[in-house]
Amino acid sequence: MNPYLTLGTAVLLVLLMALLGATWVLRRRQAQRGASLRSLLDLADRLEADLKTCRSGLQQAHAVMSLNPDLPAASEQDAQHAIDAGLRGLLQQRLWIRDRSPQASQQELDEAAASMRSTRDRLQPLLQALTQAQSDLNSAMREHIRRDSDT
Repeated sequence: MNPYLTLGTAVLLVLLMALLGATWVLRRRQAQRGASLRSLLDLADRLEADLKTCRSGLQQAHAVMSLNPDLPAASEQDAQHAIDAGLRGLLQQRLWIRDRSPQASQQELDEAAASMRSTRDRLQPLLQALTQAQSDLNSAMREHIRRDSDT
């Protein structure tokens, strides 16, 4: 048996194994990146839904409050500006995802996702408070209507 042929075969096998390992690592990174992008887009969709729910709830609450002059007036315009600012910020995030995510590092993708999660985490108690306030407002309006119909 030719020693050069055996050595050449061994080198070829080592190179083939290195190529397969590098291919595996590359595919794993691509899969992780794809999962990160899907997660980022999902978070953006959820945040948008939260903001729109908040907008709808505030509009409903202000509509009910405008029917009863006895209730304190709240600043509908300030609330609307806050929601609009949140939606503009989300649009900026979506534009970043569209324009920058293809060349962004995994760390940048993770940071963007963490930022959106943080925003959603801060918004959740506000949504819960809004839901409770709507319930309280509806109860107060029913009581007001009942008292008016009793008189």
